Amino acid sequence: MTRIDFHSNVPDKIAYACRLARKARKADFQVVILARDRAQLAALDEALWTFSEHDFLPHVAMDDPLAAQTPILLTTEQAMESPHHQILINLSDTPPEHFARFERMFEVVSSDDADKSSGRERYAYYKQRGYPLTHFVAEHS
Repeated sequence: MTRIDFHSNVPDKIAYACRLARKARKADFQVVILARDRAQLAALDEALWTFSEHDFLPHVAMDDPLAAQTPILLTTEQAMESPHHQILINLSDTPPEHFARFERMFEVVSSDDADKSSGRERYAYYKQRGYPLTHFVAEHS
């Protein structure tokens, strides 16, 4: 069963997703990041290239021919068919259709009221279905 970790009060979802991806890559996990829309996907793509001078975070779009060989995949497709099934980072405002295929999922929720509201709805959705949930409140720095 997929373990779901909620990270709330996040000041910058893109930067936070980059940190989660970097930590997962250091542990040799494969990662899929689900963006809310194409604009967020483009910002995420740019951020992963420039996030750290010391860490290379190789990534491609889910539909790229090199997706199966690339450790970090980016998508906006809720009904994704991913070659990776270890970690899913959800930046969207709905539960991904195939989240249960992943070992672990991170739900990243900002301090924005609308985002908090959709985060609460997702939390209730997963809880009603019996998924193991944890909650971490990010510190603003």
